[in-house]
Amino acid sequence: MSAKQQSTTITLPRGTLDLTYQTNEATAQNDSDKKGSYQLEDLLGFAQRINPKRAFLFVSKVLGRHIPVAPHTMRHAFTNLANLVPSDLPEPILVIGMAETAVGLSAGVHQALQTRYPNALLLNSTRHAQHDDRSTDTLLTTFNEDHSHASQHLIYQSTDTHTQEQLLASKTLIMVDDEASTGNTCVNVVTALRNAGLTQLEQVHLTTLVDWSLDQESTDTMPDTTTDTTLEGALPERMAARLAGVDFHRHHLLSGAWQWTDAPNPEPITMPAVDTTEAGSQALGDTGNWGRFPTLNSTDGFAEYLLRFQTIFTKFSHQERFDAAQLPKSVLILGSNEFVWLPFLLAEWLETHAQQQNCATTPIVKFSALTRSPIALGGAITTMLSFSDNYGLGMTNFAYNVEPNEWDLIVLCVETAADSVDDMWKRLNNVLVVGPSM
Repeated sequence: MSAKQQSTTITLPRGTLDLTYQTNEATAQNDSDKKGSYQLEDLLGFAQRINPKRAFLFVSKVLGRHIPVAPHTMRHAFTNLANLVPSDLPEPILVIGMAETAVGLSAGVHQALQTRYPNALLLNSTRHAQHDDRSTDTLLTTFNEDHSHASQHLIYQSTDTHTQEQLLASKTLIMVDDEASTGNTCVNVVTALRNAGLTQLEQVHLTTLVDWSLDQESTDTMPDTTTDTTLEGALPERMAARLAGVDFHRHHLLSGAWQWTDAPNPEPITMPAVDTTEAGSQALGDTGNWGRFPTLNSTDGFAEYLLRFQTIFTKFSHQERFDAAQLPKSVLILGSNEFVWLPFLLAEWLETHAQQQNCATTPIVKFSALTRSPIALGGAITTMLSFSDNYGLGMTNFAYNVEPNEWDLIVLCVETAADSVDDMWKRLNNVLVVGPSM
């Protein structure tokens, strides 16, 4: 039985966003622990992009990117989304995530799927060209995300012969993203992968927290809400033609369609220069392989990074050994750009261990991340920090909804050297920077 269709209008400085949507009742399990059916307000806020290609942004409340989120809330969303993917899919299976926003989401979905598909591979797109021994001649393909602030993506293959053979033999592709707004990115990814040698694909599963691409023949149309037809419509003809020979499926926590109307005479905007896939001047440390290259084990490198954090925190807090009971009352773990999965695992580990301590007050642990995405203040974005990126690309990075003085401890996790971060972070006495061993 289909969920009831709903509609709302979001007013932003550059126009209005009209939404028609429905929740996915298949996620309903137990509302008491946030595993139940998600409502729009559970999943999303809204803000204005600083981007002439598209003026609005869906801001996730469960992703831990632009809004700090408790790790267990993120984990529930990962697992609930993975549970919507059917069993008995043709194998080999490839789970692919979209940089930068969905890198952690894809790893979480992949980890949950491995209870049913232990041999599923994880692979994320990236905007960071790799300059280490693993990346020699290993670029598999590229594709474009047309509406993005940084449109070009890189996808790397494996230097391991067996893993590469499995990658090319993939029969099911599970594409994970935070949201789909037109479906074009999915088509671009599938086309690029097929042209790069994944010619045996039989099924594609677009797996998103929110899918706004249903029944849209273009970005300017939306379904007629006066009819009884469900929003779970057929794949638009233009997409079906480009995915010929592949069975296409969608899985999401909430679905719908959108229509944008420009405000009269909106002020012109200038987007910061963030569209690059170059390697920066700062070397990437060894953090294992958590998905930039095809992997079965997304936790590769976590044990070493956790030990690195414990060692640095012990010195920072003047302890003889690490003790979770000594964590302050509020802790924010910040990932950086695409380096979010191991930091999320760190946040989850701290949250779990803090809850296991017999403390009078259990510390609050939340997770968020730095990003290159330029977003205007307003709506779901209440504060903005801007600073130089730690990769040595000479671009501006941002942290949204993070007021440093509201946290007892901020742990900034980077994959470059700890001293590569902007001086703004170094000047804050409640910030602990954790980088890998170089």
